[in-house]
Amino acid sequence: MNNDLNELRHLVMRAQNRWTDTGLPRVAMVRAEACADQVYPPMLHLVLQGAKTLSIGDQVSTYGPSSYFVVPVDVPATGQVHPCAADSPYLALSLTLEPSVIAALLADTLNTPERPRPQRFAAVQAQPEMLDAWLRMMRLMDRPNEAAVLAPMIEREILFRALQGPLRETLVDMARPDGRLTQIRRATEWIRQHYTEPFRVEPLAAMTDMSVAAFYRHFKAITAMTPIQYQKRLRLLRARWLLLFDTLDAASIAFTVGYESASQFSREYARLFGLPPAKDAARFKTPT
Repeated sequence: MNNDLNELRHLVMRAQNRWTDTGLPRVAMVRAEACADQVYPPMLHLVLQGAKTLSIGDQVSTYGPSSYFVVPVDVPATGQVHPCAADSPYLALSLTLEPSVIAALLADTLNTPERPRPQRFAAVQAQPEMLDAWLRMMRLMDRPNEAAVLAPMIEREILFRALQGPLRETLVDMARPDGRLTQIRRATEWIRQHYTEPFRVEPLAAMTDMSVAAFYRHFKAITAMTPIQYQKRLRLLRARWLLLFDTLDAASIAFTVGYESASQFSREYARLFGLPPAKDAARFKTPT
């Protein structure tokens, strides 16, 4: 297992300080991260070196080496990475999850008894068999002629190993076209597309074929946030990106992301990121 992990780390050292395309379908890699605050798409995320702490709604989780977690729907998260040392950066891999691939795999495998559901976004230790499959996948970066045939097969193997573990039921939920998770995904997609606009919960509940009470309950269970908290996180993450990479001032950004009050924006921004907008931006832009 240690040999596989070490070789995986060596391969992922090619990545940049952001999520980097590997040339393999749905597979990306990262060497440290400029910022762990982002909207995570549905993915299986494997930590190879260092650690990551993520705050998703009211849940805070820490992921260490050779652990993985599953994100079943798009979720806005804040957090940070923790390298082992200056010469040992945070390293990770991700596999974007495609419900149809999981569904096809489930159709081809024997039924497995349901497992107790762990806490949403829980850390799970990767089995040696999963790390072996990941290593064979990443070796295909240097074998593009083989990748077209072998990568889909290894993707199925990685998912098969995940389906044997504690997060099986989350993956099974993703594959159900009429399940609660799929219904909530419709709502999260709508909120992401209209995050600057005010909305009422009743139409979203109707969109998912649920009562308002059931919609609230399932939305919170799947995303660890209420719909309004979800929208707020989207707005604040987008605002932070604009503060760091655009020339707009904080008040203009507040209105750009949908706030009607610059002072409310400043309060909520400081509550999430620890500093008011201008001071937070200055922290990243000031040379060290």
